[in-house]
Amino acid sequence: MNELAAPAPGGESGPAMGVERLRILRELADRGTVAEVARALSMTPSAVSQQLKVLAREAGVALLEPAGRRVRLTDAGRALVVRADDVLAAMDRAVAEMALYRRSPRGQVRVALFPSGAALLLPRVLAALADTGVEVFARDEDVPPTEVPRLLADYDVVLTHRDERAPSLAGPRVDAEVLMREPIDVVVPPGHRLAGQGAVVPAELADETWFSVRGGFPVDDVLRSIATVTGVQPRIAQRLNDFLVIEELVAVGYGVALMPRFSVRHPDLGVLRLAGVRAARLYELVTRPHPEARPAIATVLAAFRTAAEHVTAAPPRSRR
Repeated sequence: MNELAAPAPGGESGPAMGVERLRILRELADRGTVAEVARALSMTPSAVSQQLKVLAREAGVALLEPAGRRVRLTDAGRALVVRADDVLAAMDRAVAEMALYRRSPRGQVRVALFPSGAALLLPRVLAALADTGVEVFARDEDVPPTEVPRLLADYDVVLTHRDERAPSLAGPRVDAEVLMREPIDVVVPPGHRLAGQGAVVPAELADETWFSVRGGFPVDDVLRSIATVTGVQPRIAQRLNDFLVIEELVAVGYGVALMPRFSVRHPDLGVLRLAGVRAARLYELVTRPHPEARPAIATVLAAFRTAAEHVTAAPPRSRR
């Protein structure tokens, strides 16, 4: 048996499990390898391995098993990770209670956002937090929804987006809150045959050349829905995840595109509502369970909610 997986002699539990060792186990579940955990925690791989070996003795059960040249969690290890989330959340609540005695939430909150969502909401969020004592460290992370949970290894809050028909990311180790809905429209160049219409049905788009985003993102999900309705595979000229670039290419007449409604900036584009297909993306705030345990995180989440309310209530021009 790999020494990391060795339980206490006789299978009986040892002393109480250490909180920091539970944190290391959770990091391994999030990051996948001992080397990545060591890098994240500024430890040596041998120190990480030793702490996991001690945790296995404390638990009295094998937590890891060999998987080629690496290790992976056993069923007991995965179960303990869920409990580790509870323990670490309880520790966060204890810290939060102390913060309440200081009368105001303070601290640093790490936030990841997809770029178009950041452009829309982050300025309002930072303005709302200016005098709260909460400092946001924001970074753009453009990953498909299925990859979002791994970002929680490095961030406290992740703003992500998904097709409205896709399942929520919520799970035993992930909280997910729908923040807002944004329709996805068709944008066409000036002078296009459809430019004067307020709406368009998929059949009218069957012969178009498209600019789309990479697979796995909400806009591409809607384009695949159009293909299903029309029975015609779309002719995609380019896949680009920068909507500003897509707008410029559409504006000069190279093709058409699907774009989230609040991301359209170019004044010359025709914007058409897509009829006959559910076409929207949901903004979702993703955190570890019990995000309210830290007042600073709760304050950031509240700022996002307020920003989203202002955006969805505002006339189109004032969103820009």
